[in-house]
Amino acid sequence: MSSLNVELVAADRKVWSGEASLVRARTTEGEIGVMPGHTPMLGVLIEGDVVISSSEGEQTASIDGGFFSVDHDTVTIVAETVQVPAKA
Repeated sequence: MSSLNVELVAADRKVWSGEASLVRARTTEGEIGVMPGHTPMLGVLIEGDVVISSSEGEQTASIDGGFFSVDHDTVTIVAETVQVPAKA
């Protein structure tokens, strides 16, 4: 089964990178879900949650807006600020 190579980056650090089966985020055009084999695209993100589903479970991060790129099963998310909830 193929997977996505995902990188979530804030202005000051790399927040998360790894393989995922699904990435969801809110764009100016509405919510988008990306799975392996998705058509290449660029999007502008709005404030909200980015959800990354991987073999370790779901990783959720709150962003203030940014950019979203999909190309050849590689997803890059760049935001000014990223907040990841502390694990219990």
